Amino acid sequence: MERALISQISKYEGKSALIKGRVFNIRNLGNIVFLVVQDYTGTIQVVADKDVEVKTGDAVVIEGLVKKDERAKGGFELKSEKLEVVSNTIEDLPFDLAKDDLNLNLVTLLDYRPLSLRHPRVQAIFRLYDLLLKSYEIVMREYDFTEIKTPKLLGAATEGGANFFKVKYFEKEATLAQSPQFYKQIMVGVFERVFEIGSVFRAEPHFTTRHVNEYVGLDAEMGFIKDFYDITKTLNIILKKMFSMIEKEGKDCLDLYGIKGLEVPEEIPIIKLSEIKKIIKEKYGHDISEGTDIDPKGEELAGQYAKEKFNSDFIFITHYPYSDRPFYTMPSPEDEKETCGFDLLYKGLEIATGGQRIHKYEELIKNMKKKKIKPEGMEFYLNVFKFAIPPHGGWGMGSERIIKQMLGLESIKEAILFPRDVKRLIP
Repeated sequence: MERALISQISKYEGKSALIKGRVFNIRNLGNIVFLVVQDYTGTIQVVADKDVEVKTGDAVVIEGLVKKDERAKGGFELKSEKLEVVSNTIEDLPFDLAKDDLNLNLVTLLDYRPLSLRHPRVQAIFRLYDLLLKSYEIVMREYDFTEIKTPKLLGAATEGGANFFKVKYFEKEATLAQSPQFYKQIMVGVFERVFEIGSVFRAEPHFTTRHVNEYVGLDAEMGFIKDFYDITKTLNIILKKMFSMIEKEGKDCLDLYGIKGLEVPEEIPIIKLSEIKKIIKEKYGHDISEGTDIDPKGEELAGQYAKEKFNSDFIFITHYPYSDRPFYTMPSPEDEKETCGFDLLYKGLEIATGGQRIHKYEELIKNMKKKKIKPEGMEFYLNVFKFAIPPHGGWGMGSERIIKQMLGLESIKEAILFPRDVKRLIP
Protein backbone atom coordinates (compact mmCIF):
# COMPACT_ATOMS: atom_id res chain seq x y z
CA MET A 1 0.00 0.00 0.00
CA GLU A 2 1.32 3.45 -0.92
CA ARG A 3 1.74 6.13 1.71
CA ALA A 4 -1.11 8.58 2.29
CA LEU A 5 -0.19 12.11 3.32
CA ILE A 6 -2.15 13.33 6.31
CA SER A 7 -3.20 16.54 4.55
CA GLN A 8 -4.89 14.38 1.89
CA ILE A 9 -6.51 11.91 4.29
CA SER A 10 -10.08 13.00 3.42
CA LYS A 11 -9.68 11.22 0.07
CA TYR A 12 -9.52 7.93 1.96
CA GLU A 13 -12.76 8.25 3.94
CA GLY A 14 -14.19 4.76 4.51
CA LYS A 15 -11.04 3.15 3.11
CA SER A 16 -7.78 1.80 4.47
CA ALA A 17 -4.77 4.10 4.41
CA LEU A 18 -1.09 3.88 5.31
CA ILE A 19 0.44 6.85 7.08
CA LYS A 20 4.02 7.51 8.15
CA GLY A 21 5.01 10.03 10.80
CA ARG A 22 5.98 10.78 14.37
CA VAL A 23 3.91 10.27 17.51
CA PHE A 24 3.27 13.80 18.68
CA ASN A 25 1.04 13.09 21.68
CA ILE A 26 -0.48 10.13 23.55
CA ARG A 27 -3.72 10.00 25.57
CA ASN A 28 -4.37 6.73 27.37
CA LEU A 29 -8.05 6.25 28.23
CA GLY A 30 -7.68 2.76 29.65
CA ASN A 31 -9.43 0.60 27.11
CA ILE A 32 -8.15 2.58 24.09
CA VAL A 33 -5.28 4.90 23.30
CA PHE A 34 -5.46 8.09 21.23
CA LEU A 35 -2.29 9.02 19.33
CA VAL A 36 -1.68 12.28 17.55
CA VAL A 37 0.57 11.46 14.62
CA GLN A 38 2.37 14.16 12.62
CA ASP A 39 3.92 14.00 9.18
CA TYR A 40 5.35 16.89 7.18
CA THR A 41 1.88 17.89 5.94
CA GLY A 42 -0.17 17.86 9.16
CA THR A 43 -1.50 15.82 12.08
CA ILE A 44 -4.21 13.22 12.56
CA GLN A 45 -5.77 11.42 15.52
CA VAL A 46 -5.18 7.67 15.56
CA VAL A 47 -7.23 5.25 17.69
CA ALA A 48 -5.10 2.32 18.85
CA ASP A 49 -5.49 -0.71 21.16
CA LYS A 50 -4.69 -0.24 24.84
CA ASP A 51 -1.71 -2.62 24.67
CA VAL A 52 0.07 -0.71 21.91
CA GLU A 53 3.76 -0.18 22.72
CA VAL A 54 4.63 3.30 21.56
CA LYS A 55 6.18 6.43 23.08
CA THR A 56 5.93 10.12 22.30
CA GLY A 57 8.52 10.93 19.63
CA ASP A 58 8.57 7.47 18.04
CA ALA A 59 8.64 7.27 14.24
CA VAL A 60 5.78 5.01 13.16
CA VAL A 61 4.07 3.46 10.17
CA ILE A 62 0.34 2.89 10.72
CA GLU A 63 -2.25 1.17 8.55
CA GLY A 64 -5.93 1.52 9.32
CA LEU A 65 -9.44 2.63 8.40
CA VAL A 66 -10.13 6.34 7.85
CA LYS A 67 -13.33 7.58 9.49
CA LYS A 68 -14.95 10.99 9.54
CA ASP A 69 -15.09 12.42 13.08
CA GLU A 70 -16.01 16.08 13.61
CA ARG A 71 -14.54 15.98 17.12
CA ALA A 72 -11.07 15.14 15.84
CA LYS A 73 -8.74 17.89 14.65
CA GLY A 74 -8.99 17.98 10.89
CA GLY A 75 -12.33 16.17 10.95
CA PHE A 76 -10.94 12.65 10.43
CA GLU A 77 -9.35 9.90 12.48
CA LEU A 78 -7.57 6.64 11.68
CA LYS A 79 -8.54 3.35 13.38
CA SER A 80 -5.23 1.55 13.71
CA GLU A 81 -5.14 -2.02 12.40
CA LYS A 82 -1.37 -2.36 12.11
CA LEU A 83 1.25 -0.21 13.84
CA GLU A 84 5.01 -0.51 13.42
CA VAL A 85 7.59 1.52 15.31
CA VAL A 86 10.37 2.05 12.75
CA SER A 87 12.53 4.18 15.06
CA ASN A 88 12.02 4.52 18.77
CA THR A 89 12.72 7.27 21.28
CA ILE A 90 15.27 6.03 23.82
CA GLU A 91 14.97 8.90 26.32
CA ASP A 92 11.99 10.92 27.49
CA LEU A 93 11.66 14.27 25.72
CA PRO A 94 12.98 17.20 27.81
CA PHE A 95 9.74 19.14 27.21
CA ASP A 96 6.23 18.52 25.96
CA LEU A 97 5.99 19.09 22.22
CA ALA A 98 2.22 18.63 22.35
CA LYS A 99 1.66 21.94 24.14
CA ASP A 100 0.27 24.72 21.97
CA ASP A 101 3.07 27.01 23.16
CA LEU A 102 6.48 25.62 24.15
CA ASN A 103 7.05 28.56 26.53
CA LEU A 104 10.78 27.87 26.78
CA ASN A 105 13.48 30.40 27.48
CA LEU A 106 15.80 31.10 24.54
CA VAL A 107 18.74 29.13 25.97
CA THR A 108 16.69 25.95 26.39
CA LEU A 109 15.03 26.48 23.00
CA LEU A 110 18.44 26.59 21.31
CA ASP A 111 20.24 24.01 23.48
CA TYR A 112 17.62 21.45 22.39
CA ARG A 113 17.28 22.87 18.88
CA PRO A 114 16.91 19.55 17.02
CA LEU A 115 13.86 18.84 19.21
CA SER A 116 12.34 22.32 19.56
CA LEU A 117 12.27 22.57 15.77
CA ARG A 118 9.67 19.79 15.76
CA HIS A 119 7.07 21.96 17.49
CA PRO A 120 4.34 23.27 15.11
CA ARG A 121 4.84 26.93 16.09
CA VAL A 122 8.59 26.67 15.57
CA GLN A 123 8.07 24.79 12.31
CA ALA A 124 5.78 27.62 11.19
CA ILE A 125 8.65 30.10 11.51
CA PHE A 126 10.74 28.15 9.04
CA ARG A 127 7.90 27.34 6.68
CA LEU A 128 7.40 31.10 6.41
CA TYR A 129 11.15 31.56 6.05
CA ASP A 130 11.08 29.08 3.18
CA LEU A 131 8.32 31.14 1.56
CA LEU A 132 10.35 34.31 2.09
CA LEU A 133 13.33 32.89 0.19
CA LYS A 134 11.06 31.44 -2.48
CA SER A 135 9.17 34.70 -2.98
CA TYR A 136 12.37 36.76 -3.18
CA GLU A 137 13.77 34.54 -5.91
CA ILE A 138 10.51 34.46 -7.89
CA VAL A 139 9.90 38.21 -7.74
CA MET A 140 13.50 39.16 -8.49
CA ARG A 141 13.48 36.97 -11.58
CA GLU A 142 10.14 38.49 -12.57
CA TYR A 143 11.89 41.87 -12.67
CA ASP A 144 14.75 40.55 -14.79
CA PHE A 145 17.36 40.18 -12.06
CA THR A 146 19.86 37.36 -12.66
CA GLU A 147 20.78 35.22 -9.65
CA ILE A 148 24.47 35.00 -8.84
CA LYS A 149 26.54 33.21 -6.20
CA THR A 150 29.62 35.05 -5.03
CA PRO A 151 32.66 33.85 -3.02
CA LYS A 152 32.49 33.83 0.76
CA LEU A 153 36.26 33.45 1.14
CA LEU A 154 37.80 36.80 0.32
CA GLY A 155 41.27 38.26 0.10
CA ALA A 156 40.15 41.60 1.59
CA ALA A 157 37.35 42.75 3.85
CA THR A 158 34.47 44.27 1.87
CA GLU A 159 33.38 46.83 4.42
CA GLY A 160 36.80 47.54 5.92
CA GLY A 161 37.14 47.97 9.67
CA ALA A 162 37.77 45.11 12.08
CA ASN A 163 34.41 43.32 12.03
CA PHE A 164 35.46 40.37 9.89
CA PHE A 165 36.54 36.79 10.57
CA LYS A 166 40.04 35.75 9.56
CA VAL A 167 40.60 32.22 8.28
CA LYS A 168 43.64 30.26 7.15
CA TYR A 169 43.54 29.77 3.39
CA PHE A 170 46.40 27.37 2.60
CA GLU A 171 49.49 29.59 2.97
CA LYS A 172 47.50 32.82 2.89
CA GLU A 173 45.14 34.67 5.17
CA ALA A 174 41.54 35.20 4.02
CA THR A 175 38.42 36.74 5.47
CA LEU A 176 34.80 35.56 5.50
CA ALA A 177 32.54 37.80 3.40
CA GLN A 178 30.83 40.65 5.24
CA SER A 179 28.69 41.10 2.13
CA PRO A 180 28.80 40.29 -1.61
CA GLN A 181 29.18 44.02 -2.31
CA PHE A 182 32.29 44.05 -4.53
CA TYR A 183 31.16 41.10 -6.63
CA LYS A 184 27.60 42.26 -7.20
CA GLN A 185 28.90 45.67 -8.34
CA ILE A 186 31.24 43.90 -10.76
CA MET A 187 28.30 41.87 -12.06
CA VAL A 188 26.28 45.02 -12.78
CA GLY A 189 28.81 45.46 -15.59
CA VAL A 190 27.83 42.01 -16.87
CA PHE A 191 24.08 41.50 -16.38
CA GLU A 192 23.02 45.00 -15.21
CA ARG A 193 20.55 43.52 -12.69
CA VAL A 194 21.71 40.84 -10.24
CA PHE A 195 20.61 39.34 -6.94
CA GLU A 196 21.96 36.86 -4.43
CA ILE A 197 20.68 34.84 -1.50
CA GLY A 198 23.74 33.99 0.55
CA SER A 199 25.48 33.81 3.91
CA VAL A 200 27.02 36.91 5.46
CA PHE A 201 29.53 36.91 8.32
CA ARG A 202 30.08 39.75 10.78
CA ALA A 203 32.60 39.50 13.64
CA GLU A 204 30.67 41.85 15.90
CA PRO A 205 30.67 40.92 19.62
CA HIS A 206 27.01 41.82 20.16
CA PHE A 207 24.68 40.40 22.79
CA THR A 208 21.35 41.71 21.51
CA THR A 209 18.02 40.41 20.22
CA ARG A 210 18.79 41.78 16.72
CA HIS A 211 22.36 40.66 15.99
CA VAL A 212 23.98 37.37 15.02
CA ASN A 213 27.38 36.61 13.51
CA GLU A 214 26.12 34.65 10.51
CA TYR A 215 22.94 35.44 8.64
CA VAL A 216 21.44 35.05 5.18
CA GLY A 217 21.38 38.23 3.13
CA LEU A 218 18.96 39.06 0.34
CA ASP A 219 21.14 41.22 -1.89
CA ALA A 220 20.57 43.05 -5.16
CA GLU A 221 22.32 45.51 -7.42
CA MET A 222 20.92 47.33 -10.47
CA GLY A 223 22.48 49.48 -13.18
CA PHE A 224 21.55 52.58 -15.17
CA ILE A 225 19.67 54.16 -12.30
CA LYS A 226 18.78 57.85 -12.30
CA ASP A 227 19.26 58.24 -8.55
CA PHE A 228 18.91 56.18 -5.39
CA TYR A 229 15.15 56.69 -5.37
CA ASP A 230 15.03 54.22 -8.28
CA ILE A 231 16.36 51.68 -5.78
CA THR A 232 13.84 52.48 -3.02
CA LYS A 233 10.98 52.27 -5.55
CA THR A 234 12.17 48.89 -6.80
CA LEU A 235 12.63 47.50 -3.30
CA ASN A 236 9.13 48.75 -2.42
CA ILE A 237 7.64 46.83 -5.36
CA ILE A 238 9.67 43.70 -4.58
CA LEU A 239 8.59 43.62 -0.92
CA LYS A 240 4.93 44.24 -1.73
CA LYS A 241 4.85 41.29 -4.12
CA MET A 242 6.83 39.08 -1.73
CA PHE A 243 4.53 39.78 1.20
CA SER A 244 1.47 39.12 -0.94
CA MET A 245 2.82 35.67 -1.85
CA ILE A 246 3.77 34.89 1.76
CA GLU A 247 0.35 35.94 3.05
CA LYS A 248 -1.42 33.75 0.49
CA GLU A 249 0.72 30.62 0.80
CA GLY A 250 1.59 30.91 4.49
CA LYS A 251 -1.84 31.67 5.95
CA ASP A 252 -1.90 28.62 8.26
CA CYS A 253 1.52 29.52 9.68
CA LEU A 254 0.59 33.18 10.12
CA ASP A 255 -2.61 32.12 11.89
CA LEU A 256 -0.55 30.36 14.56
CA TYR A 257 0.91 33.77 15.46
CA GLY A 258 -2.34 35.68 15.12
CA ILE A 259 -1.15 37.55 12.03
CA LYS A 260 -4.16 38.51 9.91
CA GLY A 261 -2.51 40.46 7.10
CA LEU A 262 0.85 41.52 5.70
CA GLU A 263 0.59 45.06 4.42
CA VAL A 264 3.22 46.85 2.36
CA PRO A 265 2.19 50.35 1.22
CA GLU A 266 2.06 51.27 -2.47
CA GLU A 267 4.56 53.97 -1.54
CA ILE A 268 6.60 53.39 1.60
CA PRO A 269 7.13 56.76 3.33
CA ILE A 270 10.58 58.30 2.91
CA ILE A 271 12.19 60.73 5.35
CA LYS A 272 15.69 62.13 5.79
CA LEU A 273 17.68 61.02 8.82
CA SER A 274 18.14 64.59 10.03
CA GLU A 275 14.37 65.13 9.91
CA ILE A 276 13.39 61.92 11.71
CA LYS A 277 15.91 62.67 14.47
CA LYS A 278 14.20 66.04 15.06
CA ILE A 279 10.76 64.42 15.05
CA ILE A 280 11.84 61.75 17.51
CA LYS A 281 13.21 64.39 19.87
CA GLU A 282 10.23 66.74 19.62
CA LYS A 283 7.44 64.15 19.53
CA TYR A 284 8.79 61.41 21.79
CA GLY A 285 11.44 63.18 23.89
CA HIS A 286 14.25 60.87 22.80
CA ASP A 287 17.50 62.65 21.97
CA ILE A 288 19.80 60.79 19.57
CA SER A 289 23.39 61.85 20.10
CA GLU A 290 25.35 63.55 17.34
CA GLY A 291 27.87 60.72 17.28
CA THR A 292 25.36 58.14 16.02
CA ASP A 293 23.15 57.91 12.96
CA ILE A 294 20.16 56.40 14.77
CA ASP A 295 20.14 54.12 17.81
CA PRO A 296 17.84 51.10 18.41
CA LYS A 297 15.42 53.18 20.47
CA GLY A 298 15.39 55.75 17.69
CA GLU A 299 14.55 53.05 15.13
CA GLU A 300 11.72 51.85 17.33
CA LEU A 301 10.30 55.37 17.62
CA ALA A 302 10.74 55.99 13.89
CA GLY A 303 8.67 52.87 13.32
CA GLN A 304 6.05 54.13 15.77
CA TYR A 305 5.95 57.46 13.93
CA ALA A 306 5.50 55.70 10.56
CA LYS A 307 2.54 53.77 11.96
CA GLU A 308 0.93 56.81 13.57
CA LYS A 309 1.53 59.24 10.70
CA PHE A 310 1.27 57.02 7.63
CA ASN A 311 -0.32 53.78 8.95
CA SER A 312 2.75 52.01 7.59
CA ASP A 313 4.86 49.26 9.12
CA PHE A 314 7.68 50.40 6.84
CA ILE A 315 9.70 53.59 6.50
CA PHE A 316 12.76 54.54 4.46
CA ILE A 317 15.30 56.72 6.25
CA THR A 318 17.68 58.43 3.85
CA HIS A 319 20.78 60.62 3.62
CA TYR A 320 22.92 58.89 6.23
CA PRO A 321 26.15 60.69 7.20
CA TYR A 322 29.15 60.42 4.91
CA SER A 323 31.28 59.42 7.89
CA ASP A 324 29.10 56.38 8.65
CA ARG A 325 28.79 54.86 5.17
CA PRO A 326 31.30 52.68 3.25
CA PHE A 327 33.72 54.27 0.79
CA TYR A 328 31.74 53.12 -2.27
CA THR A 329 28.59 55.03 -1.24
CA MET A 330 27.74 58.04 -3.41
CA PRO A 331 28.00 61.35 -1.53
CA SER A 332 24.89 63.51 -1.70
CA PRO A 333 25.14 66.19 -4.42
CA GLU A 334 23.20 68.58 -2.14
CA ASP A 335 25.35 68.15 0.97
CA GLU A 336 28.78 66.50 1.03
CA LYS A 337 28.28 65.54 4.68
CA GLU A 338 25.41 63.24 3.64
CA THR A 339 25.15 60.27 1.28
CA CYS A 340 22.73 58.81 -1.22
CA GLY A 341 22.20 55.96 1.22
CA PHE A 342 19.18 54.63 3.04
CA ASP A 343 17.93 52.15 5.60
CA LEU A 344 14.53 50.47 5.48
CA LEU A 345 12.81 49.92 8.83
CA TYR A 346 10.09 47.33 9.36
CA LYS A 347 8.10 47.69 12.57
CA GLY A 348 10.90 49.75 14.09
CA LEU A 349 13.87 47.59 13.09
CA GLU A 350 16.30 48.05 10.22
CA ILE A 351 15.87 45.20 7.74
CA ALA A 352 17.71 46.62 4.73
CA THR A 353 20.57 48.97 3.95
CA GLY A 354 21.26 50.34 0.50
CA GLY A 355 21.99 53.27 -1.71
CA GLN A 356 23.65 54.55 -4.82
CA ARG A 357 27.31 53.60 -5.41
CA ILE A 358 30.16 55.62 -6.85
CA HIS A 359 30.55 54.38 -10.43
CA LYS A 360 33.51 56.45 -11.70
CA TYR A 361 37.04 55.21 -11.08
CA GLU A 362 38.59 58.58 -10.25
CA GLU A 363 35.86 59.44 -7.74
CA LEU A 364 36.13 56.01 -6.11
CA ILE A 365 39.88 56.37 -5.61
CA LYS A 366 39.43 59.92 -4.33
CA ASN A 367 36.83 58.75 -1.83
CA MET A 368 39.05 55.91 -0.60
CA LYS A 369 41.84 58.42 0.08
CA LYS A 370 39.45 60.68 2.00
CA LYS A 371 38.44 57.71 4.15
CA LYS A 372 42.06 56.55 4.45
CA ILE A 373 41.37 53.15 2.92
CA LYS A 374 44.24 51.44 1.14
CA PRO A 375 43.49 49.90 -2.29
CA GLU A 376 45.86 46.95 -1.74
CA GLY A 377 43.95 43.70 -2.15
CA MET A 378 41.01 45.41 -3.88
CA GLU A 379 42.57 45.87 -7.32
CA PHE A 380 40.33 43.19 -8.88
CA TYR A 381 37.35 45.32 -7.83
CA LEU A 382 38.73 48.80 -8.48
CA ASN A 383 40.15 48.05 -11.93
CA VAL A 384 36.69 47.13 -13.24
CA PHE A 385 35.70 50.78 -12.91
CA LYS A 386 38.30 51.67 -15.52
CA PHE A 387 36.05 49.93 -18.06
CA ALA A 388 32.78 51.88 -17.60
CA ILE A 389 30.45 50.60 -14.89
CA PRO A 390 27.03 52.32 -15.27
CA PRO A 391 25.37 54.39 -12.54
CA HIS A 392 24.13 51.78 -10.10
CA GLY A 393 23.03 50.91 -6.60
CA GLY A 394 21.34 48.24 -4.58
CA TRP A 395 20.52 46.85 -1.19
CA GLY A 396 21.36 44.18 1.33
CA MET A 397 18.44 42.82 3.33
CA GLY A 398 18.48 40.61 6.43
CA SER A 399 16.14 37.70 5.80
CA GLU A 400 15.87 36.59 9.42
CA ARG A 401 15.10 40.11 10.64
CA ILE A 402 12.10 40.20 8.30
CA ILE A 403 10.70 37.02 9.84
CA LYS A 404 11.44 38.25 13.38
CA GLN A 405 9.45 41.43 12.80
CA MET A 406 6.73 39.73 10.79
CA LEU A 407 5.90 37.35 13.64
CA GLY A 408 6.87 39.58 16.56
CA LEU A 409 9.58 37.19 17.80
CA GLU A 410 11.60 38.32 20.81
CA SER A 411 14.98 37.44 19.31
CA ILE A 412 16.36 37.10 15.81
CA LYS A 413 17.87 33.79 16.94
CA GLU A 414 14.38 32.28 16.94
CA ALA A 415 14.28 32.88 13.17
CA ILE A 416 17.54 31.00 12.49
CA LEU A 417 17.71 27.22 12.43
CA PHE A 418 21.07 27.00 14.20
CA PRO A 419 22.14 30.53 15.16
CA ARG A 420 25.75 31.63 15.58
CA ASP A 421 26.59 34.29 18.14
CA VAL A 422 29.58 35.19 20.28
CA LYS A 423 29.20 32.11 22.50
CA ARG A 424 27.19 29.65 20.39
CA LEU A 425 29.07 27.64 17.77
CA ILE A 426 27.16 24.38 18.24
CA PRO A 427 24.91 22.53 17.52
